[in-house]
Amino acid sequence: MLKEYLDISPEVSMALQDNKPVVALESTIISHGMPYPRNVETALRVEQIIRDNGAVPATIAILQGKLKAGLSREEIEHLGRSQDVVKASRRDIPFIVAKQLDGATTVASTMIIAALAGIKIFATGGIGGVHRGAQQTFDISADLQELAHTNVAVVCAGAKSILDIGLTLEYLETNGVPVVGFGTDEMPAFYTRKSGFAVDYRIDNAKELANAIKAKWDMGLTGGIVIANPIPEQYQLDYALITRVIDEAVREAEKKGIKGKETTPFLLAKVKEITQGESLEANIHLVYNNAQVAAQLALELVK
Repeated sequence: MLKEYLDISPEVSMALQDNKPVVALESTIISHGMPYPRNVETALRVEQIIRDNGAVPATIAILQGKLKAGLSREEIEHLGRSQDVVKASRRDIPFIVAKQLDGATTVASTMIIAALAGIKIFATGGIGGVHRGAQQTFDISADLQELAHTNVAVVCAGAKSILDIGLTLEYLETNGVPVVGFGTDEMPAFYTRKSGFAVDYRIDNAKELANAIKAKWDMGLTGGIVIANPIPEQYQLDYALITRVIDEAVREAEKKGIKGKETTPFLLAKVKEITQGESLEANIHLVYNNAQVAAQLALELVK
């Protein structure tokens, strides 16, 4: 039944059969995260970093209604150029499949497709979370519920700094999702290495982390793990500047009545504009860094 919907590329399929390390990658960053051709260049570079670190990349998307784990260069190019790619979270998957559309996967939908394919490690930029003012709006990313249920470990640079990081951590704790700082005691905030909030556990090497992940799933403790890997120091933005910029962007979004799934793209575009493109550079380098850590982790996990 599943075969009807899921298409795993020959390279990824072979790697999974042979118990070789595989790292899942999302596709929202290609279709909705960056301008062309930077989006395609970044996606291909991330795949290369994973290969250079001994693992097989599996970029995930929905193409013509097929759930895809592992894309060709042409398919990545298509996602980067096309204007008609739907941003796909959990709720959207059945409709995109039924209508045979193209969908770029968010953290939540990438986790779902990775789990269906049997991929355990996923590298992304930052996870979604509880939005500022969620007490009134109930605006909480589906990523958090997915992390509560789906057995995929997510390497990220923390939660996007446009979110309420304190409430995001509370929500993850309520749902039993461990937040591990990779070489850090503090939850990184995407563009910066600090947020003022502590992680649950600090782990400094991939082997120890792989042992903890294996123990969790061996014991039937379902759900994902957040591996918070801070942006490399030389690429982080100034903490005071980014805080001020985001506060300004949040106020503007409120004034314009921007809500729901439109909020994140608006805020990120605003941050990019105010930081004169510095935020885009930071975004690219933190994704490269996460890909490297994810590949090392995938390598330890298959052992």
